[in-house]
Amino acid sequence: MPETIESLVDHACLIVHGPDQQGIVAEVAALISRNQGNITSLDQYSSDPEGGDFFQRVVFHRPDLVAALPEIRDDLARTLGTRGMSWHIDDMSTPKRMAILASKSDHCLLDLLWRHRRGELPVTIPMVISNHTNVADDVRSFGVPFFHVPSQEGPDKSQSEAAILALLTGNVDFVVLARYMQVISNDFLEKLGVPVINIHHSFLPAFIGAAPYRKAKERGVKLIGATAHYVTEELDEGPIIEQDVVRVSHAETAADLQRRGADVERAVLSRAVLWHAQNRVIRHGNHTIVF
Repeated sequence: MPETIESLVDHACLIVHGPDQQGIVAEVAALISRNQGNITSLDQYSSDPEGGDFFQRVVFHRPDLVAALPEIRDDLARTLGTRGMSWHIDDMSTPKRMAILASKSDHCLLDLLWRHRRGELPVTIPMVISNHTNVADDVRSFGVPFFHVPSQEGPDKSQSEAAILALLTGNVDFVVLARYMQVISNDFLEKLGVPVINIHHSFLPAFIGAAPYRKAKERGVKLIGATAHYVTEELDEGPIIEQDVVRVSHAETAADLQRRGADVERAVLSRAVLWHAQNRVIRHGNHTIVF
């Protein structure tokens, strides 16, 4: 059964990363214990015990967590600050607010809405924004507000991006591009200030641009796949969260590849969204550690 928001009341998720050093695991555990917490899940990774980087995700239960969080944060600042470690802590019963940007393709969008309705994604969805209107009725059938922001012709997208920013700013914790077929500018990313997750219809960077499955058919590929990654100023070069593939054969048409590719895209994107919502993904440079 998936975790529900109700089942996560009084549970906190602590993320710690920084230079690996002796005693850090014991110190984190002792900190949680002296703040009356009980660890229920712990994952950690070190790139090298001598001079490497340390990453840790800890989930713990603490009665009356909300009231205790300010004191726990002060303790974390005192304890981990002296070790040069970065950290953040979240109340797991407070779902992240996830906005979705979409275009004409609806398979990833509707999959996310369906999984959310089934309780499989611990998020709220305050809005869906699209540069087309064909998905409006479907989105509203899930009880989610729909906003239409047409794309501008030509390379200057500043007006449409400003309209999207006006809707998103202060209202979301992260954004998902569910096959949103517009290039996001670096200015938009900086002003938005929250993570943006994209789904790409290949193992990056193969078959970029239009008609990727036709290009894959022409090349006689034997594997097709999808990649979910964070969006950065470098197009399709951001830190990868999740990937998957499916085998195909010469007998399948371009339409067959597109249909099977859509299945992979849905699965990869939903896993990436879930892991991000659960604070399982730690960004480190241009790659990720996923617990």
